[in-house]
Amino acid sequence: MRAITQRTLGSPEVLTVVEVPEPRPLPTEVLVRVKAIGLNPLEARLRAGEFPLLGQPPFTLGWDISGVVEQTPGTWRFRPGDEVFGMPLFPRAANAYAEVVSAPALHLARKPTSLSHVEAAALPIVGLTAWQGLVDLGGVSEGDRVLVHGGGGGVGHVAIQIAKALGAYVITTASGSKRQFVEGLGADEVIDYTRADFAEEVRGIDVVLDTIGGDTAERSLDVLRPGGHLVTAVAEEDAALATTYEAAGMRFSGIAVDPDPVALRGLVALVEQGRLRVHVQGTFPFERVADAHRLLDEGHLQGKLVLTP
Repeated sequence: MRAITQRTLGSPEVLTVVEVPEPRPLPTEVLVRVKAIGLNPLEARLRAGEFPLLGQPPFTLGWDISGVVEQTPGTWRFRPGDEVFGMPLFPRAANAYAEVVSAPALHLARKPTSLSHVEAAALPIVGLTAWQGLVDLGGVSEGDRVLVHGGGGGVGHVAIQIAKALGAYVITTASGSKRQFVEGLGADEVIDYTRADFAEEVRGIDVVLDTIGGDTAERSLDVLRPGGHLVTAVAEEDAALATTYEAAGMRFSGIAVDPDPVALRGLVALVEQGRLRVHVQGTFPFERVADAHRLLDEGHLQGKLVLTP
């Protein structure tokens, strides 16, 4: 079995392919032969040592997987041969940059037949973040006005589609080069942040989903209706910002994504209804993981990047 392991902090060149024993699934876990691995900016930040979520290196990165079940000891949820996808164990180490992964059965769902393994691997973290932010925390319903910051990115491009499926009127910020892309996802209005200030362009927003951070979350206060709700995926621990929102009579929620079988099945339902698709900007073989991480470091991705073992 191969795994991509970080030996020291620093540039992507330290990511190497090593031989490690195959994991043994515990009761209620399944062993998955991985066909594709979704990459996320979080993994580049972990590799760079920005915060010690996984402790000190060496460690194996990755959470998003799609593959085929090989072993199912002690669980009835899947059988060998089932095609599954999911985000196991987050935020604990899932060791997903590998050919074989042991994962809790509850953290997986059957892969929609309309998605390739590459597309399915790109969906879990961004899809669950958007779902939990808009459905579980935001409570978005038909007729709501929703502002999605960073609509061309991983979470953002899925969030636009989920909000539209919920019946919302969706406004998004994106660069001009991504206008056609986000309009194709269903965005009703697009604000080119390189040319206009969203805080001067919109008002009366019910829910803001922030995937950008920085001063974007703070400046979003002015666009909300009275009692409106900011949901942020990047400033979830900003206590001062939460106090500012609450003092203004607004709601503030931070989303730290969790494995969620209910939400995962909700994403599957939207995919099967033709109301949700995931965009993959690029696919890289294991041997080019360093190139994939360089692209992650550059930012401004359109959709997701995926590794194939």
